[in-house]
Amino acid sequence: MFIRKKKYDLLTRSIEQLNKAIEEGNIIELSYLLGNKKEMLIRNLIAGIFRGIGIGIGVTVITALLIILLQKVVTLNIPIIGEYIADIVEIVEKSR
Repeated sequence: MFIRKKKYDLLTRSIEQLNKAIEEGNIIELSYLLGNKKEMLIRNLIAGIFRGIGIGIGVTVITALLIILLQKVVTLNIPIIGEYIADIVEIVEKSR
């Protein structure tokens, strides 16, 4: 009886250690992805689409902020820099 209890405890500890190692290594998720090619393709496609949209929005916002900043610098009438920036802003506004 005592030997059975000892073996049971040893087996329980071993299973808990194995479970912990599997969770830490994300082996379950990795095996799921590798096993299902269609799921992996769909996930990567959706991730790529959203990554592209995010880059597009980010570039647009940064460019808009840069143009606004350049317009503010032009209104300060700094002699040398103001002329160059005015030309750049004019070119950008013509291309819209």
